Amino acid sequence: MKALARSFFPFLIFTFVMSTFSEAYLPERRRDQFKGTPGYYIAPIPYRLTGIGEGVILLGAALNIMDTNTDAYGFAFTGDLEGFGAGVLDIHLIPETLILGATTERINRATLTSYTKRGMDTDKNDYTLIELGDIEFNLARLTATFFDRRFEIYGMGYEVSSALKNIREPDGAIIVDVQDPKRETGQNTSIGTRLDLTDDYQDPRKGVRLDISSAWSPPKSSSSPDYYIMDYNATAFIPMGKRSTWAFNYFRSDAYVMRTGETDRTKIDEELGLDCGTIVDPVDQKRCNQFIDNTIAANTYGTVGSLGGTSRLRSYSHDRYSGAHSLFYGTEFRWNITEESAPFNIIIMKDVRTALQLAYFYETGSIVDKLEELGGIMRSSYGAGFRIVTASGLVFRADVANGSEGVETTMIIGYPWEIF
Repeated sequence: MKALARSFFPFLIFTFVMSTFSEAYLPERRRDQFKGTPGYYIAPIPYRLTGIGEGVILLGAALNIMDTNTDAYGFAFTGDLEGFGAGVLDIHLIPETLILGATTERINRATLTSYTKRGMDTDKNDYTLIELGDIEFNLARLTATFFDRRFEIYGMGYEVSSALKNIREPDGAIIVDVQDPKRETGQNTSIGTRLDLTDDYQDPRKGVRLDISSAWSPPKSSSSPDYYIMDYNATAFIPMGKRSTWAFNYFRSDAYVMRTGETDRTKIDEELGLDCGTIVDPVDQKRCNQFIDNTIAANTYGTVGSLGGTSRLRSYSHDRYSGAHSLFYGTEFRWNITEESAPFNIIIMKDVRTALQLAYFYETGSIVDKLEELGGIMRSSYGAGFRIVTASGLVFRADVANGSEGVETTMIIGYPWEIF
């Protein structure tokens, strides 16, 4: 934890100094940054998360309750994800200064795609399916915001627990059915800062936004690695005409290992309850051993956020590329085909639509275990998307992306590239 604080502190000083720089150089805010428009949603919303699955979220949400900034929501997953959750966001403990949010989720079943090798040099079809069950996730975040939301400091903590149920072939055939699965619990503590030199916090069209964060997870056991992660996220928004924007994003993430975890194959096999040596089929045994290889790599180098999924390298599946160091560049032209204030109230949802948006994007990135190899192999994706931007702060997004492994479609809430 001390190493995390030492790495983060110089950047905190830098961003604070920048935030107090003369406002003559800052884009003027387009609107009140705290005045929210009340709204509600009671609706089924389709989701599609590449590498995880698809289905419908049954969502109930009350936004900017009683003319405050506070949002409350509850949801239930159906389809490839099964579970439910609830949360409260933007509770102003000190008006327009100190903000609290919390969420809790219970997922009965989730199947994730796990590629047999870390890094970029992997085959599209070389993966297994990891089924997790009894997932519990709890998160709380406290944010201090200043200067009309131009400078923020936050602290966040979450706890997640799950049990490994089985490992399967891509066609669903069982490789390992874990006997007496052990429940694993992990915790994460993050501190971060945001310097927002844009014209709007929720829907920026002009200016620059810088995010720096540091995260640390205490080792789950004596066999787990001890490391922390530093993330750097910078986005520039260049206005194009009266209402459109060309955005450019740079992202870098690095894991710094303070103590490596267990690397003995036999001990890892026993801890996970895999019994790879008892598997008769040689192909299945190889896949089981590759799962142990990934665990050894994670215990040696640490693991940062993956590339692929809904935000970065959108033509690739969720967690497609993993490793200890990542680099990403992205650009996106956001064409607001309308700019309006159009209230809608159709029984199950009420809000104000502020824009209909088309987006065209290109992205490229790399992720490795050894820092000196970063950027040696890059993957890219490009595509187009459609968004509905609302005054309550929600952005409904649908993207279609193409890359070397084909076309993928994403439907989710929120702009890409955000780290919190």
